[in-house]
Amino acid sequence: MINTKHVLKVTAQWISIVWVVCYAGVALFPGIRSATMYYALHTTTNLGEDVLTLTTFLSGLVIWNVVAFLAVGLFAILFNRNNA
Repeated sequence: MINTKHVLKVTAQWISIVWVVCYAGVALFPGIRSATMYYALHTTTNLGEDVLTLTTFLSGLVIWNVVAFLAVGLFAILFNRNNA
């Protein structure tokens, strides 16, 4: 069985680290967004301007933590239910 509380704590730490690294990458290297779109997603589009503020940093951190919590929490619940 998966220890759901432990997995969610690790998820919060991991996604927070990834978010900080990605946000810093976009802040330091603005062209990284369009390069990622072109090379990783094989598409080009106008992404507009980079809006890097404390509010966008914190809101993105919260949003991605919620998304990760829901995904990993659902996985742990389904895994534990199927292996009970």
